[in-house]
Amino acid sequence: MLDIRRLRAESDAVKAAAARRGEDPGLLDEVIALDERQRAAGRRADELRAEVKRISKEVGALHSAGRSDEAAGLRDRSRELGGQAQAQADEADELAEQIRAMLLMVGNLPADDCPDGSGPDDNVVAKMVGDPARAGEHQRVPHWEIGAELGLLDTDRAVRMSGAMFVMYRGLGARLVRALIDYGLDRNRDAYEEIRPPTLVRTETMVGTGHLPKFADDAYHLERDDLWAIPTAEVPLTSLVRDEILDEADLPMRLMAHTSCFRREAGSAGRDTRGLLRVHEFDKVELYEFCTPEQAPDVHADILARAESAIADLGLTYRVLDLCAGDLGAASARTFDIEVYAPGADRWLEVSSVSWCRDYQARRANIRYRPGPGERPRPVHSLNGSGLAVPRVWAGLVETCRRSDGLVAVPEALQPYMGGLTEIGPRR
Repeated sequence: MLDIRRLRAESDAVKAAAARRGEDPGLLDEVIALDERQRAAGRRADELRAEVKRISKEVGALHSAGRSDEAAGLRDRSRELGGQAQAQADEADELAEQIRAMLLMVGNLPADDCPDGSGPDDNVVAKMVGDPARAGEHQRVPHWEIGAELGLLDTDRAVRMSGAMFVMYRGLGARLVRALIDYGLDRNRDAYEEIRPPTLVRTETMVGTGHLPKFADDAYHLERDDLWAIPTAEVPLTSLVRDEILDEADLPMRLMAHTSCFRREAGSAGRDTRGLLRVHEFDKVELYEFCTPEQAPDVHADILARAESAIADLGLTYRVLDLCAGDLGAASARTFDIEVYAPGADRWLEVSSVSWCRDYQARRANIRYRPGPGERPRPVHSLNGSGLAVPRVWAGLVETCRRSDGLVAVPEALQPYMGGLTEIGPRR
């Protein structure tokens, strides 16, 4: 959530930054107007309370002097002013709620060095490893065909169980999922504490990351219990220390989690529905950090390097994109995406998104740190990245590693997690 104090002090700069990502500056003008009314109501309530307090002292003095008739008149005036003060305070509270509700719908401000642009076509290719044109004909087979041929995917039965855009892995296809998860976790055990958070969370937990209220249509909601299926482990990890004040000595705090993730993919009907390109449920290893503003640049670079090295060590062709302002996620100020080239689908598939959210999520979830003894707490910065998102890595790997004999070679880095198997063949 944006800092209302910054909006007051730097309204033109904040509106200009918001406009870079496509936000309507007019909404921020409404917030500024409401904020002026809210503060005026608060000031008026304080003035009236002060007057009530002054009158109360005068009433006491009149009683002491035996002038009870005069005291009664002032007491009536005090009650009237007290009612006015409460009305002003109630108005200030209502306006504060309106302001919060409006700010919850506004995305984070892009970083100054975030490229300008209005959408995916304006993203900047920061790095390319491998050459898509060098893929052989035997690799130009889509993973859904390979999966069916080798018995690795059973999409038809998954759809029968759960509907469109659900998949089921079988045999070595399921083992490959598990191998990728363990591979993604083990690579980061040197620095990250593993967490296994709940998969269902409360509304305020979703609000803390920015997924609610703006993106409710993209999430699965269990109305009976008012719980939400998490779209990413970023959601519960953010709320791990919600409403807490951390010690600076404990930062950065590094967390990682493997969870199932659920997304309705609202608005995607008919697009990318083959195989694993776009699914409602998938597994992902998430890396997450809380840190100070000064630590954040190095933390961002480290998460990106970890995510990139996981893909590089699998031998996949990939590129790193520097996302433009118009393509940032709502909570992000700066994001780098890693995309794997899938030669069979002839598509670049996003497999990791590494984002620096600055203090945007911390303000929503009320997470602060104390720089030193007696110092005022400040909002932490939060960063997150996909250490390894299974479905699209699975797809890119199966297509890239398909051999001319139709079998799939297991990358050396993954062989220990596949029980020493060096190839994936038909299910027996």
